[in-house]
Amino acid sequence: MRLSRLFQYGSAILICEAAGFVGSFFTTPALAPWYASLTKPAFTPPGWIFGPVWIALYALMGVAVFWVWEKGPHRHEVRTAVCVFGAQLLLNVLWSLFFFGAQNPLSGLVEIAVLWGAIVVTIAVFAKISRPAAWLLVPYLAWVSFAAYLNFMIWFLNRV
Repeated sequence: MRLSRLFQYGSAILICEAAGFVGSFFTTPALAPWYASLTKPAFTPPGWIFGPVWIALYALMGVAVFWVWEKGPHRHEVRTAVCVFGAQLLLNVLWSLFFFGAQNPLSGLVEIAVLWGAIVVTIAVFAKISRPAAWLLVPYLAWVSFAAYLNFMIWFLNRV
């Protein structure tokens, strides 16, 4: 692999990982005592699982967006797909702001519904350019679907 291509791969992955890093600024301060005090559904995974899962998902997202980008950044549909991807990545960060930063599960629930739709749109536009890139986003969609369930249940179990 050429050094410049390797750098581009790495850059795409690091940009996605950076979204998780930014989100952690909202998440980490709210873990204790706020999040720890919430009633959670029975299927809530242990806290230690979230970090590794998100790191892996952000890496897959970085590879996916790189595969789309390398199909020709001069092409309108590639630029559009990358913009759609960027919008859903921003929505990903905003969920942490709404749920953890604002400590508001209802606003997190509304936002994660928008995020879920944006991921579906991203998969659809990626599939027109690179089917393998679109498939790399399926685990992300599955995890966000599960996160939406957890978000709903946390809101439901803790509503006043």
